[in-house]
Amino acid sequence: MDSVIKVENLSKKFRLRTLQAGHNTLRDVLAKALKFGAGKKDDENEIFWALRDVNFEVKRGATLGIVGRNGAGKSTLLKVLTRITKPTAGRIAMRGRVGSLLEVGTGFHPELSGRENIFLNGAVLGMRRREIEKKFDEIVAFSDLENFLETPVKHYSSGMYMRLAFAVAAHLEPEILIVDEVLAVGDVEFQKKCLGKMNEVAESGRTVLFVSHNASALQRLCKTGIYLERGRLKNHGSMNLILAEYQRDVNAGSQLNQAERADETAVPEGEARFIEWHLNDSSTGQPHAIYSRERCRVHLTLVSKRTLPNVNFSVVLRDTGENALVMAHSQSGGVREMDLSPGKYQMTFEFDLPAKAGTYALTAEVFSWHPKVQIYETWNSSPMLTVLPVLEYELSEESQGILNSPIEFEIKKES
Repeated sequence: MDSVIKVENLSKKFRLRTLQAGHNTLRDVLAKALKFGAGKKDDENEIFWALRDVNFEVKRGATLGIVGRNGAGKSTLLKVLTRITKPTAGRIAMRGRVGSLLEVGTGFHPELSGRENIFLNGAVLGMRRREIEKKFDEIVAFSDLENFLETPVKHYSSGMYMRLAFAVAAHLEPEILIVDEVLAVGDVEFQKKCLGKMNEVAESGRTVLFVSHNASALQRLCKTGIYLERGRLKNHGSMNLILAEYQRDVNAGSQLNQAERADETAVPEGEARFIEWHLNDSSTGQPHAIYSRERCRVHLTLVSKRTLPNVNFSVVLRDTGENALVMAHSQSGGVREMDLSPGKYQMTFEFDLPAKAGTYALTAEVFSWHPKVQIYETWNSSPMLTVLPVLEYELSEESQGILNSPIEFEIKKES
């Protein structure tokens, strides 16, 4: 499988005075011109490296996810790849027509109608009018903007703009589709349509680069990933393991840890709330990360500011595809339903966790079955639970099943 993108030692710097430019006097302009025109080097305090010595390669037909905190260089990387901005140093080799959806508004002329922008964008991609006409009805149907085709796009909402921009970028058959996290602008149903279309593009043998904070979307769409941190490439490999490493780092920097507790005074009167969670005795040393096959001890702190009769507890562990892997119930753990008076409670659920490396969501509930079903509190984990690999061979995505259960193996030669 040949490469369609090859990035070598890519760097991009910005001068902070340019990013924060205000109103300069003639004296300021002349002083700066003399300073830098005389060959004086940039003041390092005024330089921001958005990218620094980034190297990676993308094969034809690959789906690559890009993760990192805000300011890590993700969007800058995409802008350099799509030639919106020039790199400071390094080399980029790209083979094939590129369709991109970056910031809302990029690539469209605001004074032109939706119809005119479809043809304009297709021409920019190098397509003939006949090719665009062939795809025109599909683009309009996907965007669901039939009634606004003759309206100048400057009057579109951000959601409408994104619908049309994505429809054009995905349907005009680029060899490489590059999508930034602008999908967050759309509603949930349209996001599902977009992910489905990107999956269709990938399955057709074209290449997809996708920046998102949505771990579930990245895991469904992307086989491999890269992790950017402060402009540098921290890791490149299986998407599941990249997400696990990223989530572990996010968890490590989280304000929620074993020493700190959420403010219980913030719980409204007459309500019950889970205010904190962590893992007990995890050998990772992290409050929200565990090695695969370890005993998982989920510790929850509940604050109730009312009396709760006939209480039961449950916890569910789900993967990013919303599949329930573990469903634990207080009664199945030997705890009968009880009445809770106002106060703070500590509870622990324990279960074996032979799960593959990745990120998982925990949901906990406090509820009653009688005299009628009543849910007192539903909680979703933040941050998510991270499962880390325990053996070197598990670094390969192909070596992992849905479960990572210990297996006994024996072989004997017949006599």
